[in-house]
Amino acid sequence: MNTAPIPPSADEPRWLTAEEQRVWRSYIEAATLLEDHLDRQLQRDAGMPHVYYGLLVKLAESPRRRLRMTELARYAKITRSRLSHAIARLEKSGWVRRENCPSDKRGQFAVLTEEGYAVLGQTAPGHVEAVRQAVFDRLTPEQQKSLGEIMRIVAEGLQPREAGADLPWLR
Repeated sequence: MNTAPIPPSADEPRWLTAEEQRVWRSYIEAATLLEDHLDRQLQRDAGMPHVYYGLLVKLAESPRRRLRMTELARYAKITRSRLSHAIARLEKSGWVRRENCPSDKRGQFAVLTEEGYAVLGQTAPGHVEAVRQAVFDRLTPEQQKSLGEIMRIVAEGLQPREAGADLPWLR
């Protein structure tokens, strides 16, 4: 009697093993809880969701605190429509303003205002402490390095390389 496992057929899904399922579910639970934790901290401390904070950070790190809207959408991995809504909310708060692109009549820049920069400066210490407590204080330096390497590999594998890829920031 042959007891060797039968390989799956070409049309059979490659089901996760019990250990892969455990890892996957742990990742999903941690990612969901972490995003919720950071969102609640930023809503409480600055009245903004985590994605808005990320937009302000990217603008603060950009030359002249400005970035084309398409580049900002690419960075945030969100649709242009969602970005436009977020920028409108940030404009209403006085933290960002839009400027037309002189070289491209359809293009626009998002620009971090002085008020937005000040809010970011006030918010950053609490946010970095929330990140530190939720992630880095729980891991050894070796685990931190491994987590960074793993997330880089996953992210690189998910970045489409072909032209015309279905990317959120192109929609």
